[in-house]
Amino acid sequence: MAADTTVNKTFAAFYQEFCVQLKININKDVLEILDKTFKSGSVCLSRTFTLDLPGNGGRRAQRLEDEDVLVLSKCLQNDGRVTGLDVSYNNISDGGAKHLADALQLSSSALKFLDLKFNNIQADGAEFLANSLKSNSSLLSLSLSGNRFGDRGGVSMSRMLQVNSTLQMLQLSDCNLADRSVAALGAALNRNTALQALDISRPLLFSRQEEWAVHFSQMLTVNCSLLELHLGRMGLTDSGMETLAEGLTRNRSLRYLDLRCNRVTRDGAHHLAEVLKQSKTLEIIDLSSNRIEDEGAVHLSEAMATHGCSLKDAGSLCVCQTVCLQELHQDGGPAVFGSGRETQPESHTHLRLGKPLG
Repeated sequence: MAADTTVNKTFAAFYQEFCVQLKININKDVLEILDKTFKSGSVCLSRTFTLDLPGNGGRRAQRLEDEDVLVLSKCLQNDGRVTGLDVSYNNISDGGAKHLADALQLSSSALKFLDLKFNNIQADGAEFLANSLKSNSSLLSLSLSGNRFGDRGGVSMSRMLQVNSTLQMLQLSDCNLADRSVAALGAALNRNTALQALDISRPLLFSRQEEWAVHFSQMLTVNCSLLELHLGRMGLTDSGMETLAEGLTRNRSLRYLDLRCNRVTRDGAHHLAEVLKQSKTLEIIDLSSNRIEDEGAVHLSEAMATHGCSLKDAGSLCVCQTVCLQELHQDGGPAVFGSGRETQPESHTHLRLGKPLG
């Protein structure tokens, strides 16, 4: 049933119809949100919508299950005006991921933004989604943070990145990624030319050799599309920072680098300072909750004063503890995950050294 031939039928009507067909109980809270989203009189072929159905908003007493996602996926296939879907913080497992993957594989898929963070998706579900994105050409942003699918799921995502040419933002923090999948993700970006933002913060890395830093350093040397990279809670040491700095020095695209909550000290700050003296693109660096001490701060401030350094805001060392990501983005900085907004150039930048904001 094509979307353009059913424009006069509301999404809520589709929802009720498919619930009856599939013998699934109608979730009254979901139905209420659908009615509010598609208000009477707002039906328009040119207008697009985002369905906000997070399970942590306090608006619904019942979190979404896999059967609810089955109905929603059927509805998505019949209404191309829905380009965004937020079903984060629900009880969606591999079955629900499979339903969404089936919808994404259709040539008629119109979804551009999909937020699945903090559900119960395991390795099979991650693989379903990854396989669907090998042929999908509509999705721009995918958030899977907080789903503990581990190494196998991470490797599936890396294989997807080797062939996908449209996905721009991928969030995989707190997914129990291990050494193999982190290395595979870095290697995949040697070839990928579409992804602009990646978050792999808080993996479960067991090797003390920091091999992942080698892979990401090599990737940064050749990758020309990545603008935003989140490497928080990676266990990054001064040695790993030195390795990463080699790639950062040669990189010509990265604007935002998140190194929060690592083990970087004054020596690592020195390596990063050398990068800043040569980088023409880095605009925002987050070093909060590291131990760079006064000497490390001196290295960085001296680098900021270097002619040609893209970190031009000398006062940012003072205001760093009060600047938040949202404010940076409103100032024209790189897009924050989930914002659905493109990265814009910025004439001045910020270096954050303080503790993360609560």
